[in-house]
Amino acid sequence: MALSILRRSPHTVNIPSRYLAQSCSGGARVPKTYFHTTPSRELIKPYLLADIGEGITECRVVQWFVKPGDRVSQFDPICEVQSDKASVEITSRYDGVIASIHHEADEMAEVGKPLLDIDIEDDSSSPSQAPTKSTAEEIVSDDMSTATASVAANTNMPNNLSNTNPELEAKNSGLIVPAVRSMLKQHKIDIKDIAGSGKGRRVTKEDVQRHLRSRNLALKPLSSKPAAWPGAPLEDEVVSLTPIETQMFKVMTRALSIPHFGYSHSVDVTSLISLCRNFNKQPGVSSEIHGDGVSKLTALPFVMKAISQAFLRHPRLNAHLNTETSPQNPQLIVKASHNFGIAVDTPNGLLVPVVKDIQNRSILSIAEEIKRLSTLAKEGSLTPLDMSGATFTVSNIGSIGGSVVHPILVSPTVGIVAVGKVEEVPVFSQHNKDVDPSIVKREKAVLSWSADHRVLDGASVARCAQLVARVLENIESIGIGLR
Repeated sequence: MALSILRRSPHTVNIPSRYLAQSCSGGARVPKTYFHTTPSRELIKPYLLADIGEGITECRVVQWFVKPGDRVSQFDPICEVQSDKASVEITSRYDGVIASIHHEADEMAEVGKPLLDIDIEDDSSSPSQAPTKSTAEEIVSDDMSTATASVAANTNMPNNLSNTNPELEAKNSGLIVPAVRSMLKQHKIDIKDIAGSGKGRRVTKEDVQRHLRSRNLALKPLSSKPAAWPGAPLEDEVVSLTPIETQMFKVMTRALSIPHFGYSHSVDVTSLISLCRNFNKQPGVSSEIHGDGVSKLTALPFVMKAISQAFLRHPRLNAHLNTETSPQNPQLIVKASHNFGIAVDTPNGLLVPVVKDIQNRSILSIAEEIKRLSTLAKEGSLTPLDMSGATFTVSNIGSIGGSVVHPILVSPTVGIVAVGKVEEVPVFSQHNKDVDPSIVKREKAVLSWSADHRVLDGASVARCAQLVARVLENIESIGIGLR
């Protein structure tokens, strides 16, 4: 009788296979033809990680904003990914339901490969063709009750199909966030050993961290020897590289194939520093003329503008070396725009945003753009556009300290300069050859250049560097040549 009821039901009844197996083992067999499926009106579509910047092939998944079963609409945030250059929030391009997630938090995802799968609703189905939500729920509920009663009658099972522990079911459900699942897997912890404090006794990251602290305290022997310095490790530890450090490792490894030519020279920046100090004492004068935006002027915008002026005479230093098209016949692409990457020290590592079109910018415009990019870099909010298109690199290592450094080239650019710390030095001054020279105080900074010696010879680099020095030492002349 029960089987005939199931046979007459026009709707799909999903019964766990373990109960069907038990009913069959009890003597009564349920023919497979009595259970059928209806055509799905949903389309499972893989959501690919799009290209988020030139040269980026993989990203680290920082966090997920969704979980399997969540319904999303277009432009809803799905996850946050971190490349070696910037943090990007990925949004949905579809309306649908999250079917599955392919990566845990902190895992690396490849560009062009699926991040997750989305069930996209079939727009061809009309409301008249499908039952309403309440009607469908009533039909499925009635059929499931009938099917449950029939299986239980043949197996002497209780009508309640769920005989699991509610606490363990909540812990082991799919509602565990990816970050918690990743921590459990990394530290080889059984979720049953942790008491969840979240909603529905769900295990949270704080619960896992609390469990780790208690476990380490129990296993770690007491030591009376204090650390040499607050925060210094007491024992060896293995530390994984961050995405920025991983990319730096790859880029610097490739840089080993470039023969570097180094050139350093000392530049007298006394008049330049004096100009900056006078400007900073009277910022209101500049605001009246140029508007707000720059509250403090440094020497870096002047150095970048002087280099841009020198590149008008020595354009081959502002170029890309193309070896990919034909390794046996490389090409030097001389760039018309002067787009200078600036090295910014951030809590997450060294980032190099790009100030574009310096040849068409004023000193104040360059200073404003440096301020904007530096702020975004320290906040971790740079976009791929802010990081792309560099034709030359300027590193202001003097802001930390140090005079002479050996900057490393990053392909495909062919030149880089590092600006050292401005220092007061004694200099012999002789205005009249018939008078003994006097000693005066001057302010100087060392500029350290590196160039790709495969396409640039030392004389070309030295001439360009000396032209930059002459412009900076006669800073009042820079305004004459500005466009």
